[in-house]
Amino acid sequence: MVITLLTALGAGYLALSLGLAYVVHRIPRKPVKDYPDWGEVIDTRIPAADGGSIEVWRVEPPGGSRGIVLLAHGWSRNRDRMVRRAKVFGELGFTTVMHSARDHGGSSPHRFMNALRFCEDIESVIKWLGRPVILYGHSIGAAAAVIAASRNPKMVQLLFIEGCYPRTKRALRQLYGGQGGLIGRLFAPMVVLWMDIFYRFKMDSISPARLAAAIDMPVLIIHGEGDQHFPLEDARLLRDSFPAGRAEFFVGRGADHSGSSLAPGYPAAIKSFIERHRQDFEPVKAEKGNLK
Repeated sequence: MVITLLTALGAGYLALSLGLAYVVHRIPRKPVKDYPDWGEVIDTRIPAADGGSIEVWRVEPPGGSRGIVLLAHGWSRNRDRMVRRAKVFGELGFTTVMHSARDHGGSSPHRFMNALRFCEDIESVIKWLGRPVILYGHSIGAAAAVIAASRNPKMVQLLFIEGCYPRTKRALRQLYGGQGGLIGRLFAPMVVLWMDIFYRFKMDSISPARLAAAIDMPVLIIHGEGDQHFPLEDARLLRDSFPAGRAEFFVGRGADHSGSSLAPGYPAAIKSFIERHRQDFEPVKAEKGNLK
């Protein structure tokens, strides 16, 4: 009787955790609405890697452009989420490009999105632009930006990563374990294991901390002091994974996972980093007339 009960409980646990592994890929999307209110806005769609399409905004600043900044949003959001961040770069004279990842915003559906799929969407936008970019990502968009920079070093001039995690499986266990208290902690390890099996045990191979050592470009790591998903020590671990002297740090005082861009000193930190690394992007100019 006891063995039968334990077997039933074990089978139920496995079945329920497998179902949850599917559900976490389908977490309800939470798009926001925030239209760019500066420059010349071009609203278009471009081809995605799977044959679908990606919605894109390209915003040209008045009076010519210093280069292109491509901004990638986080899980469940959309291109609108990056508008306020993009405006900081727009006011510095940059063309800013924002897109919605597949299965987000108005882009085409894709059943199992992950950091690698987010990276593919970044690469689709870079291919459409046809020139190197300054790359900015938030949360899973930041992890995707690290992957994209590692795969396309000649097409990424500077890298901004906000609210990023260092290790993929550890981050997922932290994230899912923090949901639902005891229930979340009970199921998180198995949910992550199912995902690792589904992705053929390759999740940690694209961990930002693992890829960072080979990324030889200026990097600004932006992290909220009170990030409720990934603690500040995760950001420090990531910083120390890049080649010595390549990664700098901005801590959003009092900010949560998504609030660093609202923290005091954020615009100044962006401007300072840009100005100190002008030689890394200014030789390549964005041309206002080439809108693709």
